[in-house]
Amino acid sequence: MPFIKKREFVQKGRNSLISSKSPEDECQLSSLKMKPGFKVMMMGSLEEDIANASVPPEDMPEVINDLDIEDEEVAIESKDVYLAKIDRRIREYKINMLNQPRPGKKLLVLDIDYTLFDHRSTAETGYELMRPFLHEFLTSAYQEYDIVIWSATSMKWIEEKMKLLGVATHNDYKVIFYLDSSAMISIHTPKYGVVQVKPLGVIWGKFDQYTSRNTIMFDDIRRNFLMNPGNGLKIRPFKQAHLNREKDSELLRLAKYLKDIVCEEDLSSLDHKHWERYKPKKKRRTEARDKSSGPS
Repeated sequence: MPFIKKREFVQKGRNSLISSKSPEDECQLSSLKMKPGFKVMMMGSLEEDIANASVPPEDMPEVINDLDIEDEEVAIESKDVYLAKIDRRIREYKINMLNQPRPGKKLLVLDIDYTLFDHRSTAETGYELMRPFLHEFLTSAYQEYDIVIWSATSMKWIEEKMKLLGVATHNDYKVIFYLDSSAMISIHTPKYGVVQVKPLGVIWGKFDQYTSRNTIMFDDIRRNFLMNPGNGLKIRPFKQAHLNREKDSELLRLAKYLKDIVCEEDLSSLDHKHWERYKPKKKRRTEARDKSSGPS
């Protein structure tokens, strides 16, 4: 006689079958004293399916300690073998242009997973997993920055997620193109071995108007900046969307930061690691003037 598993079966009117108590997990069907012809409705997933869904995919990127990986940035940035890989991506990687670059705009490159979207939690709609203020952030950034999406996943996944989040069809901003994992390169670090990174040089080599001086990238993984450390800003990861939606305001504050630094001549010269401490030039001049005019 099969056992009832709460995750597998939901029985209509079960409280009327065993006094006022719900059946236990190991309760057998024979003990329910069901009348002939009584119907049992099956819902949900089998136990083995639930177990399989809880196992991370085999092709997930290796997780490494990301706290001190910047120690190796300077040594890696200019190695000829990696520059050769970038040159090959420039020559061979095909970009599907969604919208044209706009003259005079700076460039904002954005990751997806844990940056714009909680890809590990489950929900009925993409909206529930979308980072709060995503569309407000992109609308604000688009005024001064061209926007590129770069994810360490497949192009098909990127396109589906951008549709799901409503980014691909939004009227208030446009993304000029997507980059997938094929645009990344592998590098070797003495401390961490081989890791995959996102070299902005691939974009700079394909588009003359974008350089290290006018480009900034947001990603929740610092190692993606190893080839261009001065242009990367490590965003706080957005995880457990159902618990953190109400208190996550990272994108609102980063929208302000992008506004504040847009007049800077060289974005790579800024300390993006401490972006929250940044003071706009106008505010710095005002503080300096107030200090100089104070009592001697």
